[in-house]
Amino acid sequence: MPVNAPGEAPLSRAQAWAGLVRKARDARLFFAPDECTRDEIVEENASYLTREATILGDELTQIIAFEAETKIRFFQAKSPREGAIINELFEDENADLQLRFYCYLGLRGKTPNGPEEQAAQAWMDSDTGFKAAIQSTLKRIRELLDEGEL
Repeated sequence: MPVNAPGEAPLSRAQAWAGLVRKARDARLFFAPDECTRDEIVEENASYLTREATILGDELTQIIAFEAETKIRFFQAKSPREGAIINELFEDENADLQLRFYCYLGLRGKTPNGPEEQAAQAWMDSDTGFKAAIQSTLKRIRELLDEGEL
């Protein structure tokens, strides 16, 4: 999705990146209070951090790796899902800044491509899945900028 949709206050790549890093460091700022009830960084170094969180009722341990101003990868170390979620900033063919969320995920203990995974994929592809997550992330980044928090 475009970072700078018509009618929205424009974000630079640096601002969008700062917001994505903030989301990686504290998801509570980007979810409703009852959706992310815990988020703790338990290990950190120059290239990644490890966080433990409770998001949408799931107890998670994620290893989060950063590729400066380009990608953040959320590896699911402990989760009902296994794999990775990627948030990527890039310019399209018109040099417009884009934000893409995508993932390589399976459901632990479920049949590969079975009914549970197909339902999860359908949700991610729907207007309430990753599309809504991108829109709400960009909205929250703008709010944090307006509040002087980024």
